[in-house]
Parts: sequence; C-alpha cells; structure tokens
Amino acid sequence: MDKIAAAMRECRLCPRNCGADRIAGQRGYCRVGAQLLVARAALHMWEEPCISGQEGSGTVFFPGCSLGCKFCQNREISGGKRGKEISVERLADIFLRLQEKGANNINLVTAGHYLPQTAAALGSAKTKGLEIPVVYNSSGYEKRESLKWLEGLIDVYLPDFKYMDCELSKQYSNAEDYPDTAKTALKEMVRQTGSAEFDERGLIKRGVIVRHLLLPGHVSDSKRVVEYLYNTYGNQIYISLMNQYTPMPVMGQDPLLSRKVTAREYGRLVDYALNLGLENGFLQEGETAKESFIPAFNGEGV
Repeated sequence: MDKIAAAMRECRLCPRNCGADRIAGQRGYCRVGAQLLVARAALHMWEEPCISGQEGSGTVFFPGCSLGCKFCQNREISGGKRGKEISVERLADIFLRLQEKGANNINLVTAGHYLPQTAAALGSAKTKGLEIPVVYNSSGYEKRESLKWLEGLIDVYLPDFKYMDCELSKQYSNAEDYPDTAKTALKEMVRQTGSAEFDERGLIKRGVIVRHLLLPGHVSDSKRVVEYLYNTYGNQIYISLMNQYTPMPVMGQDPLLSRKVTAREYGRLVDYALNLGLENGFLQEGETAKESFIPAFNGEGV
C-alpha cells in the first residue's frame, strides 16, 4: 500500500498534474480523494458487440474524472459525488464475482485517477483466479507514465479519441493539450497490447478499440480524428464511430450541443471512413441518442 499512498500524496497521475494531497483529503481536478469509490459493478449490455457479447461486460464505474467534458453523459458520477467507499481487496472480490456471474470481461470505466488501487486489485484478483480479459475504458486523456502501472494487467484498451482541434478540446473539456496527450497515450496502449485478437465467439481477447463520439456540428473535426487514427495505425486497431451523443439539460445554451447528431452528419462521417479504407470498425444504427443508455448509478454490485 506504500506505493498507493505515495501516488496519492502529491497526485500527478493524470495530465492535469494538480499535485493534490489526496491522502490528506484534498480533491484534485478529478474531484475525488484517495479513498476508492465505485458507483456500480454489474453486467452491461451496451458496449461494442465484441465486448458485451450475449452475456454482458462486467462493468465497474468509478466516480470522478480528470477530463470533465461539458457534455458528459455520466455527469451523475463524474463530479465525484456518488459511489460507495470500498477497499482494494473488496474491488478484487468484485472482479471475481463478476466473472462468476458469467461476464465476458472486466470493464473498468474511468479508473485513471485510481490507477494504483486498480492495479493492486487486479493483481490480487489474478492470483485468486481472475482469467477473463480486462478492459480499460478511458477518456483517452491519460499520461503514458501512469499507464505503465497497468502493463501486463490490461488485455484490451478502450479509449476515446475526442478531438483533433485544440480549441475545441479547450472549449468543451478545458484541455487544450487533449489531442497530443491522447496520441501519446494511445501509442502506449498499442505498445502494451499489440494487434486485436478475438476468440471463437468473436469476443475480443486483446488489443485496442478507439471510440469516437461524433458531436453535432463537428463532422470536420471527426474526419480529422478518423484520418489520424487510420493513417497512423491502419487495421492494427479497431475504430468505433458513435452517433449516440445525448443532449443534457446543462447544454441548453449551446446552439450545437443542445441537439442530437443528424443522420446526415453521421452518414458523412461513415462514408469518409469507408472511403479512407477503414475495415476494422464498429458503427451504430438507429436511434441511439437516448438517456436509457446511461445506467443507474445506484451502487448495484458494490
């Protein structure tokens, strides 16, 4: 636990480098202290088909976030105001219980500000029989140095790549450095896991899937994201193009983010990706911009 305490005492786990003494109760940019919090741990059916499968993904939601997008779909927990306090050993037990329930994988959602605790819990669970793949589900706003806590523990990286435009990332996430930071983090993720591998059921065992959420009115920047990802990694990674942006009440004053993505906007992005030559990808069909895709953060499974 000494390594955990050291990391929490002057926290620089995320690119914000705020230096908060989380051991002393200070809350950094991530809005949480040193005590491990979990808001939900349950089977989840709304991931990509190769992650959820028929049985579901064993998804663990961690309150707090080092990015803090204005349009956050998980606003209920990203501010760090929800969740139950648990120990590292309890988290390890949760992983094992999800495996017993038939989860296809363990899916860690926004765990970056708890990297030392998460790594310790995974190490403990693996010694006790955790065998299913572990997925690291992230905003993409990660430090390469911090990701090395997870080397050998994560099988599948599932990061977002939100923006290529620094001004856009500054406007919506107060992170002008997001594009360069996400590029560096993704390079480290690919280094750790290599090319994607799937089992006989079509479920991913290893590799990287990059998610990109199309924002209304910003097709041009989305095209730049797809172009970068494809030109840099080709078919070594999978790209998941998402149209599920859901306007939240807090975005009512923004002329673009107060509406959903149109079918025409999403079609333009998909056509662009296909014309580039993208083969390894996932698309969304139909009406996905519904709040029903946001789970209840009621402490289930914790």
